[in-house]
Amino acid sequence: MDFMVFRCCTLLGILLAAVTHGLEITSSGSTTIEKASGESVKLDCQFTLANEDSGPLDIEWSLLASDSQKEDKVIILFSGDRAYEDYYEALKGRVHFNSADPKEGDASINLTGLRSADSGTYQCKVKKAPGIRSRKLRLTVMVRPSKPRCYTEGPSHEGKDVSMKCVSAEGTSPMKYTWEKTTDSKLLPASAVLDSLTGSMNVKNASASASGTYRCTASNRVGSEECFLTLRVTPSPNTAGIIAGAVIGVLLALILIGLILFCCCRAHNKKKYEKEMSYEIREDVPPPKSRVSTARSFTSVASQRSSLGSMSPSNLHEYIPKQQYDKIPSEEYDRPPSHAPVPPPARMAGPNLSRMGAIPVMVPAQNRDGSIV
Repeated sequence: MDFMVFRCCTLLGILLAAVTHGLEITSSGSTTIEKASGESVKLDCQFTLANEDSGPLDIEWSLLASDSQKEDKVIILFSGDRAYEDYYEALKGRVHFNSADPKEGDASINLTGLRSADSGTYQCKVKKAPGIRSRKLRLTVMVRPSKPRCYTEGPSHEGKDVSMKCVSAEGTSPMKYTWEKTTDSKLLPASAVLDSLTGSMNVKNASASASGTYRCTASNRVGSEECFLTLRVTPSPNTAGIIAGAVIGVLLALILIGLILFCCCRAHNKKKYEKEMSYEIREDVPPPKSRVSTARSFTSVASQRSSLGSMSPSNLHEYIPKQQYDKIPSEEYDRPPSHAPVPPPARMAGPNLSRMGAIPVMVPAQNRDGSIV
């Protein structure tokens, strides 16, 4: 009897619950989704209606704000048998209902061309009075690793530590890097030390056996990319010989520069000397002889004119002009001492000139070269 009562009560409770909550969301998949950028995703939201749900059907998808102080953003809406898809500018043209007629029980949406900014919590809310139900899904859009760059850092010589790097410029953390050798024994050197977070691999005390081709793979939860590196471990160079050669090269360069400067200075000084010599007056060249002769000729002519001016025409026959010197004074000084100089012409006596009506004129004394004493 008690068992029958219990069954009746349970059945009554189920019926009351069905009457009170007729609308139900039936999707049961994972509420956490991870996708790579550029891909597409379906946010699932299936529902069922009850007979008592007689009101108009409204389906609303919104992106919940991470801060409680901010407002949620409606991204797509179905109301009055019509879909409205241009509510959210950041997703305009990239969000659509999965079904052409969501009234059939499929309120799912598709997001295309995913970007890292599309990450967030999305909520599906289905309303048909008196029933109201909602479902939340967490979407994380991850950026797959970009093609990494493989390179060595520093010289690759035997006996030295060789550092190999692998870096991917883009990619959502956590990122993981792995190294492997693709040639010879395909085994990494025994002294290799790897860092899977930074992508570096250091080979301690490298030997020639470490030479070969290596592959680095950068990966995260949504994708992976790889690059290749060819390592050649060479013998250590002769450091002393390199230093000596460098010193000798520097010295030769300095000597060559010095020779060039010396030749340039010498040529410059030679041109300067020739230019100065072209304007220089030699001290051993005697002065022009014409100046003394001209001065003496002017003095003789002046004396003759003065004497002639004091004579009258009656006594002109008494004045006999003496023969002029036919040589310049410099030639007289060069004449030997045995030859006596020619005496100056005779002058008329003062009384004779007075009787002739002449006016006495005082003539300054002159030396042999004609200058006034």
